[in-house]
Amino acid sequence: MIYHNPEQETLTRSQLTALQDRRLKDIIRHVYTKNAVFRKRLEEAGVHPDTFRGLEELEKIPTMNKKEFREHFPLGMCCVDEREIREVHQSSGTSGTPVVMPYTAGDLAQWAECMARCYCMAGAVPGDVCQITPSFGMFNGGFGMYHGARAANLFIVPASAGNTERQIRMAQSFGTKILTAVVSYGPRILEVMAQMNATLPTLKIGIFGAEMFSDNMKKMLAEGFGIDAFDIYGMTESGGVGTLGQDCPEHAGIHVWEDHYVVEILKPGTHEVVPDGELGEVTVTSLTREALPVLRFRTGDLSRIVSREKCGCGRTHVRIAPVTGRLDDMLIIKGVNFFPSQVEQALLEIPGVHPHYQIIIEDHHGVKDVHVNVEAEEGVTGYMVEKKLKETLGFSPKGDVYQPGQLPRQAGKAQRVFYQDDPNA
Repeated sequence: MIYHNPEQETLTRSQLTALQDRRLKDIIRHVYTKNAVFRKRLEEAGVHPDTFRGLEELEKIPTMNKKEFREHFPLGMCCVDEREIREVHQSSGTSGTPVVMPYTAGDLAQWAECMARCYCMAGAVPGDVCQITPSFGMFNGGFGMYHGARAANLFIVPASAGNTERQIRMAQSFGTKILTAVVSYGPRILEVMAQMNATLPTLKIGIFGAEMFSDNMKKMLAEGFGIDAFDIYGMTESGGVGTLGQDCPEHAGIHVWEDHYVVEILKPGTHEVVPDGELGEVTVTSLTREALPVLRFRTGDLSRIVSREKCGCGRTHVRIAPVTGRLDDMLIIKGVNFFPSQVEQALLEIPGVHPHYQIIIEDHHGVKDVHVNVEAEEGVTGYMVEKKLKETLGFSPKGDVYQPGQLPRQAGKAQRVFYQDDPNA
């Protein structure tokens, strides 16, 4: 088993708890003394660093969400002097005020540490060729993968986004062993490889993130590339890709780096912590970030605690299930609640269906309906799609089947859901 930081990755449960308790007290004092916004929020909740008792009083800390970031855009919640900031990134969303995350030198080192652990957990060793396909820009994906690859002493191919034929030729030329990408770019690479009649015999590890990653999509990518595929977790608010963790070769849940983060699962719409094993909203407190720590940040992601026991890989950090959906992505059609990831999971169970699809929400005089377009091989019919989706969702969306390559592709994260008046639909 490969570790980047074996001492920290294998701490006992009591050691992890003691470390979290001490660091939580420290971070409360840090934000209270360094930023007026945090200080006001804590005072209103009756939390003061001189009397705060650590983990046992975690639930006294008020939760936060993207709203706070946007209200104090761009750096109103920063907890260091701006002269200490060495880098800045922001959310990749296209609507509304973006979420901005500043980094000190210490924050960049923390990010690199977490990402390096993810690389090593996937099986990377120093000198392995790592091709980074997420973009290098304000979106944190490319830089996060880069910082971590440097910390793990990998041979970095900073390809950035786009030009898939060039990506494939670079992977062949340099003997790429590790590929990093947003989830939906994986199928696109496979599609172009087939058109080029190309293979990537040196590729062994795929690290995919930034989007929902269904089990069937993971299986399709693993089999298509002939690799082990990993689900990496992190977001702008937690400090970027990989900061929260990743699954290991056991694929028995995503390890969350508990020496840097406390993770809670809350009942949506409430402040109630749900029992382990029950689905709820992932809520994160960063323990070691300096410029802009988050305290009980409600991510909107839905998951559950899988286990707090030692994993077969030897790591002891808590494992959560892969994210099944986001609260703000939930669709309600004909009284049925569902997530786009459930549609993907169902579609990929149909033999011959490709991982390119559209979910089109139609509004007829206030009555919503859903139409699913999907690419598939000859022989797959709209009836087959409708039947499978009814089995999964509990109602019958209309379904149209297109030949492979007919649906539009997007650069970067794939857009899956469209609305009737959307000109891109």
